[in-house]
Amino acid sequence: MSGDDQPGNVLVGVDGCRAGWIAVALRPGDTRPEVRVFERFADLVAEFGPNATIAVDMPIGLPDRTSGSGRGPEQAIRPYLGARQSSVFSIPARAAVEAETYREACDLAQVCSDPPRKVSKQAFFLFGKIREIDSLLQADIALRHRIIECHPEFSFCRLNNMVPMATPKKIRGAVNPEGIAQRVELLASHGIDSAFFGKGPPRGAAMDDLVDASVNLLVAGRHAKGLTETFPSHPMRDRYGILIAIHG
Repeated sequence: MSGDDQPGNVLVGVDGCRAGWIAVALRPGDTRPEVRVFERFADLVAEFGPNATIAVDMPIGLPDRTSGSGRGPEQAIRPYLGARQSSVFSIPARAAVEAETYREACDLAQVCSDPPRKVSKQAFFLFGKIREIDSLLQADIALRHRIIECHPEFSFCRLNNMVPMATPKKIRGAVNPEGIAQRVELLASHGIDSAFFGKGPPRGAAMDDLVDASVNLLVAGRHAKGLTETFPSHPMRDRYGILIAIHG
């Protein structure tokens, strides 16, 4: 992927990681992406400037109620992912995401869902990061046009002619070398040189985080060119007017 292939703005793919957020960014004219880790999402947004297109693997847009297994975006992409469906967590209604404790989140999620559903621990651990982005989008309408939600496994599926990845990135919590290699090969076929991954992830991030942020970079590039679609195809907006959709 070279700067000659991109529009005249910074493209950024982002994934949550142990230290905060890992960003893989390509600036106009550059031939190789840069990798940075940020503690706060607001610092990441400030670093790449007001014209950056940012694709992030984190739920954006929180409905007041949910029907079925999570928000509309989760339900829209699961059928495409086969054995990789387990990577798509069900995100509950806004009140649950804004709760301070897991018990409170479960109680509020049940009140705001049909049928009543509690919150998985995996989803609950994302809530702090979801709130980081949500607070920025509530405060700045302009950001809503350039920060989009994506999902790495669905992004890989889209880039792989709508065929989900055959192997997982992780097995029982440990990085799976075969799954990483399969994804690096696919990323290379779309312009990110496999040598880019040779040094491994930066401190505070894991190899699967680096790979996911990289595919999100490709989604940012597709979005900047007007090539992405929303899932679901006719998404809703939340009470603040924030779009509730995964882009791919």
